[in-house]
Amino acid sequence: MSRLKLVKDLKFWLLAIAAGLITIHLTLTWRSGNTELLSTSFLFWVAVVSLLCKKRDALELKSDNFSSIVGLALISLVLFKSLYPAYGFTLHVTPLISMLGLGLIASGVKGLKQYWRELLLLAFFVLNQQLILKFLNVSLLTAKFTSVLLWFLGFPVVQQGEILSLPTGSVQIGGACSGVGTILQLLGLTLVFLLIFPTKLKEKILLPLVAVIVAFTLNGMRVALMTVLAGLSNKEAFEYWHLGDGSLIFSLTSVLIFGLICRFWLIKNIGENGST
Repeated sequence: MSRLKLVKDLKFWLLAIAAGLITIHLTLTWRSGNTELLSTSFLFWVAVVSLLCKKRDALELKSDNFSSIVGLALISLVLFKSLYPAYGFTLHVTPLISMLGLGLIASGVKGLKQYWRELLLLAFFVLNQQLILKFLNVSLLTAKFTSVLLWFLGFPVVQQGEILSLPTGSVQIGGACSGVGTILQLLGLTLVFLLIFPTKLKEKILLPLVAVIVAFTLNGMRVALMTVLAGLSNKEAFEYWHLGDGSLIFSLTSVLIFGLICRFWLIKNIGENGST
């Protein structure tokens, strides 16, 4: 059998395994009921596939027995976990394990450097709100920002730590309302944008900062709205903006705003490159 035939067969099986792993992950994420995680997972997988397609003809597919065994073991671990799914941290870490396994089978340990962009993207995906909140408390900063925002709008708000109080009601800002989830979502979009599109050093520094500012500000506005609704004793409306579709509206708005900013930067770079 010729080497060309072996490479073609390997590409086919790698493609089939990758498609299966992606399908399994997206299916489990969908079953978890986490709409935000599902949309982010879909975006990250699309970005990974896009990056691989761009360089498919330049990839060196040459592995060794040890790398192939380790790669198969990692993929087997992912398949085993899918039989007994845990809808939590597992959904964040299995994409990285899958990519590592595929990379080892395809190119071996030495060839993993070919996939550094894809691995970096999926390594970032490992980060999640619960993990970040164990090391970083953003709730107090969110409370201070929201307090200033409500004061600026004319509300007699009093802040005591993470508690915001109006004369007729109060709310306590927990980790889930601190905005960490939205910040991670926009930072993930930033990483996708920086890995796929050519950018300058200035943009590599500014875009993550812009992502954090947009996410934090929009979340602060949502918390301010919930504080006012708590003061009005409107429990139904409060729950809508807290855990219902209202929270998704603010998340979607932040993504759209940041998407427009990225589009502006992309058009600006195209214009500058075209004029040189």
